[in-house]
Amino acid sequence: MPIDEIDRKIIQATQAGLPLVSEPYQAVSEQLGLSAQTVMLHLAEMQQTGVVRRIAAVPNHYKLGYRFNGMTVWDVEDGYVDELGQKVAMLPFVSHCYQRPRHLPEWPYNLFAMVHGKTEQDAGEQVAIIAELLGAQARNHEVLYSTKILKKTGLRIGG
Repeated sequence: MPIDEIDRKIIQATQAGLPLVSEPYQAVSEQLGLSAQTVMLHLAEMQQTGVVRRIAAVPNHYKLGYRFNGMTVWDVEDGYVDELGQKVAMLPFVSHCYQRPRHLPEWPYNLFAMVHGKTEQDAGEQVAIIAELLGAQARNHEVLYSTKILKKTGLRIGG
């Protein structure tokens, strides 16, 4: 997917993140000598073409007091994984939810959902809610708690 010179400049200006100001697109546009509308249109087009997957805040859960960040992994009946995955994704405490292929016999899990709790009990209560929602369609599950923060970065291109 080709990008033009304006796309490249926008990517380079935002690859470390949008400015933390009330009007971040305006700040980027001023930095690049473009209109805010041009910046927003180019970003929207890059999202539509897949150059940019998403624009979102990436919180540091630990700094926000969430010490129990667990990827829950579920062995869900294949015929129900799409329907149930959508329901799990709608839970207010699930930050992301997706289906992944099983790797039998070692890895029977096909539904993943991330939860965040300030205490282990908080996270455990969230896992229990997911288990109740999935019911008998979930044959087994595990919770894989984070042990460190991994650096999260987006699209990077050189100058």
